[in-house]
Amino acid sequence: MTDIATGEDALLLDAAAADLLFHTARTANTFSDDPVSDEQVRAIYELIKWAPTSMNAQPLRIILVRSPEARERLVQHLSPGNQAKTQSAPLVAIVAADVDFHENLPQVFPHLPNAKDFFTEPVAREQTARFNAGLQIGYLILGIRAAGLAAGPMTGLDATAVDKEFFADQPLRTLAVINIGTPGENPWFDRSPRLDYDQVVSAL
Repeated sequence: MTDIATGEDALLLDAAAADLLFHTARTANTFSDDPVSDEQVRAIYELIKWAPTSMNAQPLRIILVRSPEARERLVQHLSPGNQAKTQSAPLVAIVAADVDFHENLPQVFPHLPNAKDFFTEPVAREQTARFNAGLQIGYLILGIRAAGLAAGPMTGLDATAVDKEFFADQPLRTLAVINIGTPGENPWFDRSPRLDYDQVVSAL
C-alpha cells in the first residue's frame, strides 16, 4: 500500500485505515445522541489489549461512567471548559493507572515467577504504572477510532479529587477522562499544525 505522506510504499496500512486512525481522525468536542454499547467497548478492549507494555504490566484501568449520578460526581471535578461536553457525551470513561499492577504479574508475566518482587518500591512502581497506562491510553484512543467512534480525551481535571471521589479505597490514580461517541454538530476545532519529520527525528 502507499504511504500517503511520502508517496513511498512504506506502510502496510491501507489509505482508508490510515484516514480512520490518523489523517482525518479528530478529537471530538460534541457528540450525537447515539449510544455507545458495552459490546462496542468490549470489542475495543479486545483489540487494544494486545499492544505492548513494559513486562506486560497492563496497568490501565477503564471506569465507564454510565449513571447520571456518577456523571454529576465526575463533572464537578472537571475544568469549566470540559464540563458541558462531558455532561452530554454518550459515554464517559475515567482512565486510571493501577499502582498495584505488580500483583497481576504472576498471571501476565508467568515466565518470571518473581517479577512482582521487582516493584516493591512504591514511588518507582507508580512511575511505571503511570508511564505504561499512558501508553495504553494512546492505544485506547486508536481503538475507539477503529470502532468508528470519536474520542475526546481530557486532562483538564482535578485528578486528586477524582481519586478521592471514586477510588478512595483503591490503588488507582486518575490520568484522564475520555468522552466517547459519534461526533455531533460542529465537533471539531481547526486542526493544529504538526511538527515536521526533521524537527522530531534525528540519527546518531
